[in-house]
Amino acid sequence: MLQPSQRPGQGLAPFFEAQGIAIVGASDDPTKIGGRPVSMLIKYGYAGPVYPINPKGGTIQGLSAYPSVLATPTAPDLAILAVPAGATIAAVRECGERGVKAAIVLSSGFTEAGTEGAALQTELVAIAREYGMRVLGPNCLGAVNVADKLIGSFSIALEENMPPVGQVGIVSQSGNVGSYTMQSVARRGLGVSRFIATGNEADVDVADGIAALAEDDGTRIILCCMETCRHADRLIEALRIARERGKLVIVLKIGSTAEGQAAAASHTGALTSSDAVFDAVFRRQGVLRVRSVEALIDIGHAASLLMPNRLPQTNGVTLVAASGGFGIMMADAMSEAGLQLPALADSTKSRIREAVPTASTGNPVDASAQMSARPDILLKMLTALLEDPAESTLVLLLSLSLYNKRLRGIYLEALTQVRASHPDRLLMVISQGPAEAVEQINALGIPVFPSIDAAASGLAGLVRLGQLAHAPIHIPTRSAAEPVDPAVFRSEFHAKRALAAVGIDVPSEAIVTSADDAVRAAESTGYPVVLKIVSEDIAHKTEVGGVALHLHDAEAVRTAYANILDSVGRHAPDARIEGILVAPMVQGGTELIAGVSQDAVFGPVVMVGMGGIYAEILKDVALQAAPVSEDEAADMIRSLKMFPLLDGARGQAKADIAAAARTVARLSEYAYRHRDDIAEIDMNPILVRPQGQGTIVLDALMIPVSASAR
Repeated sequence: MLQPSQRPGQGLAPFFEAQGIAIVGASDDPTKIGGRPVSMLIKYGYAGPVYPINPKGGTIQGLSAYPSVLATPTAPDLAILAVPAGATIAAVRECGERGVKAAIVLSSGFTEAGTEGAALQTELVAIAREYGMRVLGPNCLGAVNVADKLIGSFSIALEENMPPVGQVGIVSQSGNVGSYTMQSVARRGLGVSRFIATGNEADVDVADGIAALAEDDGTRIILCCMETCRHADRLIEALRIARERGKLVIVLKIGSTAEGQAAAASHTGALTSSDAVFDAVFRRQGVLRVRSVEALIDIGHAASLLMPNRLPQTNGVTLVAASGGFGIMMADAMSEAGLQLPALADSTKSRIREAVPTASTGNPVDASAQMSARPDILLKMLTALLEDPAESTLVLLLSLSLYNKRLRGIYLEALTQVRASHPDRLLMVISQGPAEAVEQINALGIPVFPSIDAAASGLAGLVRLGQLAHAPIHIPTRSAAEPVDPAVFRSEFHAKRALAAVGIDVPSEAIVTSADDAVRAAESTGYPVVLKIVSEDIAHKTEVGGVALHLHDAEAVRTAYANILDSVGRHAPDARIEGILVAPMVQGGTELIAGVSQDAVFGPVVMVGMGGIYAEILKDVALQAAPVSEDEAADMIRSLKMFPLLDGARGQAKADIAAAARTVARLSEYAYRHRDDIAEIDMNPILVRPQGQGTIVLDALMIPVSASAR
C-alpha cells in the first residue's frame, strides 16, 4: 500500500472524475486491451480529452496520438497503462513527472507472476509514492463512472452497452467476478453508479474502493466481491464510513479456509477460523454477507427498490398462493431461512373470507384460483393482509399468471393500487417472468424473486440488512499496556492470577511440592479438592494423567499426588514440573469455554461457547474481533445453539448471563491490550453459576506470540 495509515478512499477521485485521460499503450485495434478503453471512451461520449499514447504517434481510432504522456497538450488527471510489465515502470515514472494524479495498471506480470514480477510491483509502488500518485492494480480491470462515461477498463461487459445510470456501486478484487456482477446488475434493470476492480492491490485496495463509493452521493448500495483482506483496520474503517453515510454494503466473500488451525495450541485456536471471523466482523459493521453472485444481485436489487425506508424490521412473513401445495413449499423454505409465519388476526381472516369465500385463512393463505377472477377481489385480499396487525412482509407467488395477458392485467392493476394505498408496507412477488411483467412490478417498488428458495434467502437477507442498519457502531479503544509478565505463560496458576487482576473471578489456589503440603493446602481450602500438574511444558493436563478430581480427605490427596507424578513421569518424562496445584472442587452451574486467538487478518479474536463436548464436537461457538463490550458478549452467548441450557431449560435455574458476559468482555479487553505479547488465551471451563452468583474460571492457559510463531 502507498500509505496504509491514510484514511481509506483518499485520493481516488481521479479514477472517477478525471478531467483528462491518457491511454499508454493505446492501440488502433479496438479489440486489443490497449484499444478497448480508447474505443469505449469515444463510443459512449466521455467529455474530457482522451490522449492515446504510442511511440509511433500518428492517429489512433481517429484521435491524435502522442509518443509519451510528457508530450500531451495538458496533463491528464488519469493514465490507463496497457503496456507489458517491463515497460510499466518507465511509464509510471513519466506519468509522475507529468503530474498525473492516478494510474490504472491493466497489465499482468507482477506479484502474481513470481519473484521478478513482485520486484517490479515494489518498484512501481515506490515511484507512485515518490510522486504522490494513486495506483489501481496492477493486473486489474480498472474503474468506471457510468454517469460521466468515464471508462478506465477493458471489460468486455462494456463493449456493447453501458449499464444504466443508477445507485449501485460495485467494488471487486476479482476483475471477472466484478465485471460479471456489473453486467448481471444491468440485465436486471438495476442502475450502476461506479465500478472499481482492485487486482493485485499494490496501492488501492478493497477498503479504498468501499470508502470511495460510500462517499459518492450517487451511490446508495455497495456490492462488494472480496477474496481477502490485507489491512483489517482499513477495511473496518471503510465499512464504518459506509454506515455513517447510510450506505448499505453487501459482500460476497469467497475463499474460506482452515489453514493454520492445525497448529493451534489451545482449544480456542482450534475452534476459530478466519472465515468465521469475517462473518463476525461484517455483522458488527452492519454488512450483509452472501454466499453467491446470484444472492448478491437478488438482494442488492431488492434492497435498491426498498431503500431507504422500507427494509423489513421483523422476520415475520405472510405467504399467499393460489395453491395449497405451493403454499406449503413456501412455508418450508421461509422457515428454513429463519423467518416466522405469524397467525393472522381474526379481523384479517374475516376480511379475506369476505373477499374470497373459498380461501383458507391460515398462513400461508391458500387464496385459490378465485383471487385471479377480478382485480377488486385481489385488491381486497391484499389490502386485508397488508393491514394485518402483525405487519409482516407479504409474499405473493405467481406461478403462471403473468404469462397470461388477461391475468397479468388483473395482477398489475391490483398491485398498482395496493402499492399506492400502502406505500410503506413491504410486498414481494415470486415469479419467473415474463421479463416485461417483472420490470413493470419492479417499477412499482415491489421486488420480484425468480424462485421460492431465492425469495426465502433473499427476504432473510433483507431482514438482516434492516436489523444490521440499526445496530450500534463499534469503535474499539486502543489503550496502551505494559509488557506482559512472562510468568503468565508458565502455568494455569499464573495465568489465572493475571486474569484475576483484571476482575475475572478465579478460585483460591496454591502450588505445592510435597504430599504433606498438598494435604495442608487441601485442609486450608476445604474438601473436596482437585489436584493438577503445574508445568509450562504441558498444555493439556488430562492427556498425561495430570488431574485428579473429587478428593475428599487427606488419604485421597496423598494417593492422587503420587499417581499424578507417576503418570506425568511416564507420559511426559522431559516436562519441567513446577509443582502440583491444589484448588477447591467447585461444582454447581453450567460450563462455558471462552478464549482469544490471533487471527491472521483481524488480530485478537474472542470466542465463547458451551463447555464440555458442545464446543468441540458441535462447534457451538460465537466469535468476534476483540475487544467486545458486555452487551456484545451477551449477544454472543445468546446466539449459541445450546443457550437454552443457560436460560433455564426444563425448569433449571437461569445462569448468571450478565456475569458471564462481563467475564468474556474483560477477557477480550485484556487480550486486546496485550495483543503484541499474547497469541492465545484459553479459559476452559468457566463455571456459570445461577443468576446473581457470578462465574468462576476453573482452568486457564496463555500462549505467548513467540511460541505461537514457532
